[in-house]
Amino acid sequence: MRISLGGGGTDLSSYYSEHTGFVIAGAIDKYVYITLHEPFAREIIAKYSKMEVVDHVSELKHPIIREALQLLELDQPVEITSMSDIPAGTGLGSSGSFTTALLRALHALRRDHIPPRELAEEACHIEIDLLHEPIGKQDQYIAAFGGLSCMTYCPNGHVHVEPLSINREALYSLEDNLCMFFTGYTRNASAILQDQDTRSKSKDQGMIDNLHFVKDLGYRSKKALEEGSLREFAALMHTHWEHKKARSNGMSNPQIDEYYELARSNGALGGKLIGAGGGGFLMFYTEDKTRLRHVMTEVGLREVRFRFDFEGTRILAQS
Repeated sequence: MRISLGGGGTDLSSYYSEHTGFVIAGAIDKYVYITLHEPFAREIIAKYSKMEVVDHVSELKHPIIREALQLLELDQPVEITSMSDIPAGTGLGSSGSFTTALLRALHALRRDHIPPRELAEEACHIEIDLLHEPIGKQDQYIAAFGGLSCMTYCPNGHVHVEPLSINREALYSLEDNLCMFFTGYTRNASAILQDQDTRSKSKDQGMIDNLHFVKDLGYRSKKALEEGSLREFAALMHTHWEHKKARSNGMSNPQIDEYYELARSNGALGGKLIGAGGGGFLMFYTEDKTRLRHVMTEVGLREVRFRFDFEGTRILAQS
């Protein structure tokens, strides 16, 4: 899964097809796991939050599993099981992680090697082109590539990916000083993203200006991180959050705002809600972790500690 460190929202085609997008994202050590098994019976079995047993791919109700099997022309007996470290609807890119993991597993089943870029594009094709989800491309790309990556979304659809040039000391400090707390709210981001998508396509100047500013914050965040100016990065996180809230009425709620202000008054130098908004995880940069953790857990928020992952989607075992 992933956290966004700058520029989030500019990876939707309704924006980048006209203006070019830019996002910094970091893959973290929280995962979606896909297991494939050849069943004894000649059926297709899909186990996720529900269980499906069908004779043909076209009968599957899970849209991503169905489209992935059809895309790779796999209409054969297979048992697909998914597990996740973090539930869906929490802003960490679980859908994109699920899709890339599933595709990587299915290519392994076919004994295919698939490079990260091709894997990311296949995942984007399924979610955006085939299922018409109003989402961007950062989740699929960061899941496929891993690491701390700067992604430029070109008007022609090409995504340029380069590693963030952050020195080792700044990387460790960043990793140590970012704290993430679950707000208790899960949400479907589609409504928020659909609103952004529709307003961008209709050239709503308020939305376009907001995304221009957020993209500029992404570039400034890249500069701050690469220079090791982590306090400057934290201040940019706060500015980003203030502008992100202005993008949609559903971006936050009074309880989340209260949690945010509590953190700011107890050691957080900057923060933001991860993902499209409406719920999920609040992430903060702090140099006083003990104080922040104490006050946030005291009001009932659960901390999820993480490290960055530099490998990307991968096969753990193959028979």
